Amino acid sequence: MKKKFIGIVTAVSGLVYTAMSMGMTAFASGETPATTSTGTPVQAETGSVFWTLVFPLIIMFALLYFMMIRPQKKRDNELKEMQNSLEVGDEIVTGGGIVGIVVSTGEDTVVIETGGARHKLRIKTWAITENVTAQERMKSARASTAKKKETALASAGVIEDESEKKPKKKKKESEEE
Repeated sequence: MKKKFIGIVTAVSGLVYTAMSMGMTAFASGETPATTSTGTPVQAETGSVFWTLVFPLIIMFALLYFMMIRPQKKRDNELKEMQNSLEVGDEIVTGGGIVGIVVSTGEDTVVIETGGARHKLRIKTWAITENVTAQERMKSARASTAKKKETALASAGVIEDESEKKPKKKKKESEEE
């Protein structure tokens, strides 16, 4: 992901640099201004300034938003949701690496039990970085939905039996010998 991001940023910055340098050389060409038949000077188009200076900045801010700001906001929202949905009995990990089991939850604090001596610690909810129990629940839920899909496909006769495939391979090997 980082290599892809670096490649995209390099390509976009090269394009922006090229566009901006072309715009700068267009203004510094040293040509005399064009005049009409009456001798009054014609002003340069303002659209060229937009395309050479403003448009690349808009593109850079759009890329910055979609590649850095938006994903970070999504991760922050997921973390806050996890911290607010803690239940008694969940195994958690704090930012400092303390592992414990939730004993009680308060408005902005959580009491956890750690170690074999059952020490109790009261910590702020913002310090919790991982809910191990919730992750295990999600894995088991995914596994059960995958098993349900497999059994539904097997009952429909979609999945082939692997025992039928093995003899075919053995026949091919015996024919080659």
